[in-house]
Amino acid sequence: MDMDHAKPLPGYLVQRYHGWKATGYADNKAWYRHLASNGQHPRAMVISCCDSRVHVTSIFGADQGEFFIHRNIANLVPPYQPDGDHHGTSAAVEYAVNMLHVTHLIVLGHSSCGGIKGCIDMCQGAAPELEDPQSFVGRWMDILRPKYALVAEENDPVIQAQQLEKHAVLTSLDNLMTFPFIQSRVAEGILTLHGLWTDIGEGGLEYFNVDTQAFQPV
Repeated sequence: MDMDHAKPLPGYLVQRYHGWKATGYADNKAWYRHLASNGQHPRAMVISCCDSRVHVTSIFGADQGEFFIHRNIANLVPPYQPDGDHHGTSAAVEYAVNMLHVTHLIVLGHSSCGGIKGCIDMCQGAAPELEDPQSFVGRWMDILRPKYALVAEENDPVIQAQQLEKHAVLTSLDNLMTFPFIQSRVAEGILTLHGLWTDIGEGGLEYFNVDTQAFQPV
């Protein structure tokens, strides 16, 4: 296959790489080689949004090898559906749970989520491009679309978006429990699920409290 459409890295990324190789890598060479030779053994999987402003490892001060991270639009998990089609998120979940044996599965939502805004616009009839059957984003946001009814009466658009962002986290948690291998591990007490939402502007972090059925500060 002719790959003439693949180009060299932009110069600023090349410079950043060489800076990291000379400092971050050089200072921790033994640890990187340990990871390479001993494989990965993360205790937790984090499902977060693709949004470039959400930096999971920074939020938790995590080192390499600590988190198995999967990112997608609006941190959504589809229901268990082994139909033979391509399921990137489900494959990542399966690998983390069945092969890596993570003990914590974290869904992390965030404020000002573009995917959530798109879902709201679509549900309000203001995003015809997302209604197109060929829109990957639109069909992905169909996972959350039924939850719009729960926030439809909210007049403040910021509050409405935050409410739906949190419903996205809960929807993903519910859908995770449709996976048989997750159900069994949760029942055995060897896997726990966690729902989080972060305010990217304020640096806040909230978790879903099952006792109060609400999100509250960590």
